This record gives sequence, C-alpha cells and structure tokens, in this order.
Amino acid sequence: MGKIAIMGFGTVGSGIRDIIKKQNYHAEEKVEIGHILDIRDFSGDEDAKLFTKEFTDILEDSEITVVAEAMGGLHPAYEFTKELLLAGKSVVTSNKELVATYGVELLAIAEEKNVNYMFEASVGGGIPIIRPLATCLAANRVERIVGILNGTTNYILTEMFQKGKTFEDALKDAQNKGYAERNPAADVEGHDACRKIAILSSLAWGKFVDYQDISTEGICEITAEDVQYAEKLGCVIKLIGYAECDENDKVFARVSPMLIPKTCPIAGVDDVFNAIMVTGDSLGDAMFYGRGAGKLPTASAVVADILDCLRHEGTKKHYRSWKVSDVPFMKKTEESRVSYFVRTPEDYDKVKAVFGEVNRIDAAEGTAFITPIETEAVLSEKFRALGNITSRLRMLDA
Repeated sequence: MGKIAIMGFGTVGSGIRDIIKKQNYHAEEKVEIGHILDIRDFSGDEDAKLFTKEFTDILEDSEITVVAEAMGGLHPAYEFTKELLLAGKSVVTSNKELVATYGVELLAIAEEKNVNYMFEASVGGGIPIIRPLATCLAANRVERIVGILNGTTNYILTEMFQKGKTFEDALKDAQNKGYAERNPAADVEGHDACRKIAILSSLAWGKFVDYQDISTEGICEITAEDVQYAEKLGCVIKLIGYAECDENDKVFARVSPMLIPKTCPIAGVDDVFNAIMVTGDSLGDAMFYGRGAGKLPTASAVVADILDCLRHEGTKKHYRSWKVSDVPFMKKTEESRVSYFVRTPEDYDKVKAVFGEVNRIDAAEGTAFITPIETEAVLSEKFRALGNITSRLRMLDA
C-alpha cells in the first residue's frame, strides 16, 4: 500500500508502530514502516534496523510518502514538518502545540504542494472530531463548541465529586496513576485545553484563532465547598473549552471551570474521558465522546490519518484552510455574556444593593447566589462593588 516513517518513538510513536504491526489491515493494504527517527538508542528493539538518528534519511527517501510526527513540542517538529511538506510528503501529527502555533503556515504549504497535513489526534486523542467537523458537519453553520478537552483535569474533578477528595489529593492520585505529569501545569492551568479549543475554533470558522488570545483559567482554585454547592445546584464542575460564533461572525473562545447542569449530556463524562459537543444551525447538538489521550487511543487516530493519506495518494484531502484575518474578529472577554455562581461573606442586603434580586442559594454562612446573565465587563464592575468574594464559577447555559 505504501511506505511511511515515524518521527519520535515515545508513547504515541511506539503506539503507531504497534498498531500498524498488529493490524496491517488487509493484505492489499499492507503498510510498511521505512524509518523510525529517534535520537535515543534502540539497538535492542525488535525493529532496530528501522531506527535512525538522521532526519535526512526520511526526507531523502523517495519511497516514503507519509510521515507521522510524534515528537511533540515545537522544535524541531516544526522545521522537520515544513521540510517534509515542501518535499512533497504528507505529514500526520498528534502535536496540538505545533498545530495551534503553525497550523496556518503548514496547511498553506500542504495545499500548495498538493499533499496533506492531517491532525485528527491533536484535539481529542482517539475521539474523531477534526474530520467530522471539517466534513460531516460542513453543511452546518457551527454556532458553539463546548468541550471537556483534558483527561487529567476531568479525572481530578471526578475524584473530587465522587470520592470527596481535595484538589491536592486528587492531583497526587492522578500523578501516581500516570494521568498527570510531575509538573502538571499544562493540564491543571488550562493550557492544554486552550490549544485544543483554538484548533477547533480555527477549523470551525476558517479564521486563525491564536491560543494566546484566549482567556484561560485552570482548576487549581476549585475547593470541596465548590463541589458541595455544585451538588446542591444539581450541577457538576468541569474544565470547559468553550467557543462560539455570533450572528456577526464574531468569535469568542475561553477555557475555564464551569458549572454544568446534570441534565446536559456532557455533565456525565467522567474519569479520563473527553467529550466535545458541537452545535450546528441545522443539526442541533452532536456529541463526540471517548478516550482523549493514551498510547493506543491517540495512535489509532494518527494511523487513521496515515491510512487516509495512503488510500488517497495524489488526492488533496485538506481541511478547511485557516486564514489570518485582515480585520479583528475575536470578541473580547469583557464583551461575552455569562452568569456566575457566587459565594461571598457579605450579607444579602449588600448583594441585593449591587445585583438587585438574584437567585439565592442556601448557604452555611454569608450569601450564595446566581447572577443574571450580563457581560463580563458589567459583572466585573459589580464584583468589585461587592468586595469580598469567596468563590465564583461561570455557569454553562445548557
């Protein structure tokens, strides 16, 4: 069928090799691995003869038509990917940081050279979302994307809800089980989810959404008391990648913990699982659910992209191009409309003086309430006027 190469032989790269060797699909579709690039020594590996430390071995091999980039990070993954595309080889990747940062340029090169740059595994791991968003939902105007995009934070929050753990204890458990890195900042501070919602937004609306322009909050401040109040409200707390496009084609994106009503389908997604709910003007809501990370789930999505490239060699199957807009199109955070659940030590009279009549929640001390839906700018002014706030969490309008 075709000869491929793999760059990087860590968790995902080794998974790609294992799936190809285990499956090899149909006899007439045999996939051959020509090279595996990694600077480490794999002389004892069963496929030792395939390993190389020289990128040029892949670049200059005319039989290699598709390369799987599983190196991670920006450099040298960016430089290698660009050279491969310019040389007329298709590249598939799970590297969300690379796609979110250089996707505009790499997609343009792929289109110019009539090859493919595919990245199904970059957002949902093993969950199909990129291809459905680009093709199956193409007849819809996408209005909103709501995603649980990080398995580590979802596991932590699930442990806090189901087992009553503190954030610190749940994080330590996630690290012990290998779900969280020793330095978990990319996950718990929301950066991982931020890059993923940037990719989905860019693809959905055809304009480059820079992840650096997305307001991002993590889950480090979520407390056991927040969990208790969420239960009282019939809600759960999830770290949500959120994006919407209004009737004026203004795009807004944000990552933050949100209170999700238990009646919302995404509320029941627990443990390390991810889910993305896409709202289209014709379809309504569609949810994509599964394992958002892990060796074989992520590798399975990469291999699917490899097969797509090989089966349609010479055919451009590019995603919708992302363009750098000539005019501002991102709605600022302060313009977005939202409702908050708030806890404050202030008495209700002061709350009422600032916010007017609100939906009041029974509180052990102080006042707990839900604000009206207003712009972030207006609510920020009112929060300043209220003064002391114990906790505040956005609510998803399900």
